[in-house]
Amino acid sequence: MNERPLRPSALLYLARRIFRSSEASFILLAVVVGIAAGLVAAALSSIAHLFQSALYDLNFDDRLSGLAIISPIRLLALPLGGALLGAIILIVRKHKRTAIDVVEANALHGGRIPFRDTLLVSGQTLLSNGCGASVGLEAAYAQAGGGIASLIGQWLNLRRNDMRVLVGAGAGAAIGAAFGAPLTGAFYAFEIVIGAYTPASIAPVLAATIAAVITARTLGATPYLIAATSSQNLATIDYLLYAVLGLIAAMLGIALMRLVSFAEATVRHTRLPEWSRPVLGGLILMPIAMISPHALSAGHGALHLTIGGELALGMLTLIFGLKALASIVSLGFGFRGGLFFASLFLGALLGQILAGLWALIPGAVTLSPVDAALVGMAALAVAVVGGPMTMSLLVLEATHDFEITAVVLTATLCSSALVRERFGYSFSTWRLHLRGEVVRSARDVGWMRLLTARRMMRTAPATASPTLSMATFKEQFPLGSTSRVLLEDHDGYYAGLVPTASVYADTGPTDRMISELSILRDATLSPDMPIGAIMERFDESEADDLAVVDPAGRILGMLTEKYVRKRYADEIDRSQRDLYGED
Repeated sequence: MNERPLRPSALLYLARRIFRSSEASFILLAVVVGIAAGLVAAALSSIAHLFQSALYDLNFDDRLSGLAIISPIRLLALPLGGALLGAIILIVRKHKRTAIDVVEANALHGGRIPFRDTLLVSGQTLLSNGCGASVGLEAAYAQAGGGIASLIGQWLNLRRNDMRVLVGAGAGAAIGAAFGAPLTGAFYAFEIVIGAYTPASIAPVLAATIAAVITARTLGATPYLIAATSSQNLATIDYLLYAVLGLIAAMLGIALMRLVSFAEATVRHTRLPEWSRPVLGGLILMPIAMISPHALSAGHGALHLTIGGELALGMLTLIFGLKALASIVSLGFGFRGGLFFASLFLGALLGQILAGLWALIPGAVTLSPVDAALVGMAALAVAVVGGPMTMSLLVLEATHDFEITAVVLTATLCSSALVRERFGYSFSTWRLHLRGEVVRSARDVGWMRLLTARRMMRTAPATASPTLSMATFKEQFPLGSTSRVLLEDHDGYYAGLVPTASVYADTGPTDRMISELSILRDATLSPDMPIGAIMERFDESEADDLAVVDPAGRILGMLTEKYVRKRYADEIDRSQRDLYGED
């Protein structure tokens, strides 16, 4: 007799159990996510290049930013692309919700990304880059890879930490596929999307990035790796000089991020309709592109032309200024994308500019422009994007040279340290900060928001009327029955808290009202207050117990400081065990 086949719901339940309980099966799932991310990265790159080829009449091997000159008629693609982007803004504006990106998802939402947000971010970035705006596709790659991983993880109902790891693996895999660099993609996931290196995440993330790179190479996708060779003549003094370059890159990175946010705020204050801002931004980009097409798109073609191209110092400075201006205008006026590759390009230009200026000093040690470009590229990218190991490994996978990688790591660590000290944000977390989110990395802090006073409070606490006499209070609440009583007036509003022991310790007349001993009348908790704010309120009030009241002031429940701190410690311990893969 044949066995009855499993129903789809039973198969899904079985799959969920397997992926939730087996580390090996989770790694295989990460491989599947990596293959999907590699396919999507190759597709996005091809579609963007197809758009640019059609709009700017490019040959197959041409890159928009590598052109020497562009016809002004062709540059009308910039405001036209802005108009299409404005139409999308009009369509989605009724939702009045900012799309969740992979960093925000992992920091605040346990890796959950609505599929609509994945389509929106990826589509807007693709359109912005495709029409030539000075933004990179890396935001689309990471969002698409992480979004696919999140969709699969939600379907399988993965645990919170497994979901975060899978989203990081998907985002890192897409970045690795785009650059043809699996280690770069893996450390992008660790440093930027997951926020930590942990034993539980190493195998699935690396498996996903390797699978993605192999997939992209099989499809014949052209990686973004930089073809460069270091000088092989690095001395101790070079470490010191390039450390200074890292510090300069950090300051310029901070300035670039602040200028982008300043441009966005200025454009908002003009009260231009939101849909019209990309159109105006496209018109502003046109004269910039007429001066130098190197300022357009992400800058892949321009980077290959300028790195080691022995351009004059004045030309390098001009391109640097125009590229920075184009990126600020693009993001400030509403084009979608990131500064990943733009910061690589700007950093390479910065390194060559500083090497040129150093060469003007009589008797100074000679600096290789190529070495300086590689160091500046990584240092400025770390300042803007974050991830010192990510950018150092990008240089390693581009040059296969451990000596220059050691110098690059020195500069990136200096850059990262200064940015953390003086600014504290990467570009992605800085934009979240401007929206009011207290997020400095992708480290999971979303669980703290889930632990609200409403979820932790003890309902139906002991209550009494503030007009109750001392004697009656002692009859209703014998010593030892409860440690505190909340006072509730005749309208149902909170009127303070009375410690039971203080009533029994009172030696005054017993016909006095109990309200005379009430404390903490103005110190309460709101039901939606997260655990971090709750602990701050306990510290400020120096209370052991606090009432939870609704906005009108009616009592909902009560929390004790001892319980809140124990719950916080338990959650921290659970998070650490999840990070390290402990049961």
